[in-house]
Amino acid sequence: MVIPAAVRSALSEHARAEAPNEACGLILLRDGVAERYVPGRNVAASPYRFELEVGPESWFLEDEGYELAVFHSHGSSPPRPSRTDVENIGLWEGRPYVILSVRSGELAAWRIAAGRIDPEPVTESAAAA
Repeated sequence: MVIPAAVRSALSEHARAEAPNEACGLILLRDGVAERYVPGRNVAASPYRFELEVGPESWFLEDEGYELAVFHSHGSSPPRPSRTDVENIGLWEGRPYVILSVRSGELAAWRIAAGRIDPEPVTESAAAA
């Protein structure tokens, strides 16, 4: 997965704005490249978990050829799925799952399926989205 600088910046800005709560949203991927970020609302309003809310039109972007990746931030912990993340994977099972640590600025991606947590390689590029 390639995260261009403009998308990376949008993720960081949203995460900082929502701190100490977790920020969340959707990253729109085409051929493994993040084209844009759709900020969501964390209806849980919690620093320990998220419940993603986005406009209903966002869910149909897959019909336009995008792969949807869920994004959320961790305020102080590393960008690895927490036990809560794994237990609440729901419809994100097997899909790209991107986490940003607000404290360290580190970004990582994963795929969680059948209780397994597999890293998803992330490359950050200077190119604009």
